[in-house]
Amino acid sequence: MKINKRFWVHVLFIVILLVIAYPLLFILANSFKPLKEAYHTILSLIPANFTFSNFTYLFDNLPLLKITWNTFFVATVITVVKLAVAFFAAYSFTYCRIKGKQFLYLFIIATLFIPFTVSMIPNYLLITKMNLIDTSWGVILPQFADAMGIFLLTQTMRGIPKSLLEVAALDNISQGKIMLNVIFPLTRHAITSTGIWFFITSWNEFVWPVLILKSIDQYTLPLAMQTYISSEGGTNFTVAMAISLITMFVPLVLYIIFQKYIIGTFVSAGIK
Repeated sequence: MKINKRFWVHVLFIVILLVIAYPLLFILANSFKPLKEAYHTILSLIPANFTFSNFTYLFDNLPLLKITWNTFFVATVITVVKLAVAFFAAYSFTYCRIKGKQFLYLFIIATLFIPFTVSMIPNYLLITKMNLIDTSWGVILPQFADAMGIFLLTQTMRGIPKSLLEVAALDNISQGKIMLNVIFPLTRHAITSTGIWFFITSWNEFVWPVLILKSIDQYTLPLAMQTYISSEGGTNFTVAMAISLITMFVPLVLYIIFQKYIIGTFVSAGIK
């Protein structure tokens, strides 16, 4: 009975894995197919006529290197600033004596339940007033803080014994050195995983950039992909699959490398 039960559990996991992996394999296969073949063998995961023409078409018709750089720049700046804000905020909420900090902390966490559409119009009007429409900074500025990042790092810091800070205080060590030499090394795994999560979400962001960016030279990869799957950009399916493959490559590699930190941070946050 135990063997049979274990067997069916493994079968279930394999089925789930195949369901999750199929869309990725679908994109991979169709990005290397000619358009005519893709329409006739769209579900096939093995191209009959392997070709790089879809990628060649992208480089010939789009400033793809510039678009990739735009995406990397936006994601990197947002990630670095969000991490800095989250780290200092978490340190303040955990270790600093601030009047009403619990209320302020709960207020910040409550913003997680506010839909993006509520803040979208005020942010858009603000970016318009600052003349940042169709610029990378127009995409970046409204995303300089993240309540989820503050929550995750706060939960991590609450697991650090306060006796370490008390010993440091007895040695007259400054707050800056405590953060740099004590707290930062103990939370670097959580910071790394949170940073990867910030980077991936910023890399894949579509709704806000599509409101701000108007010219192709300022596009990010998700916007460039949309030009080949919307009615305005035509229905070049295989090219859309090719740019989808390029778009997901960097986040997928980062997730594979740092997955244990990402999962561990969310698990520890839930336990604490």
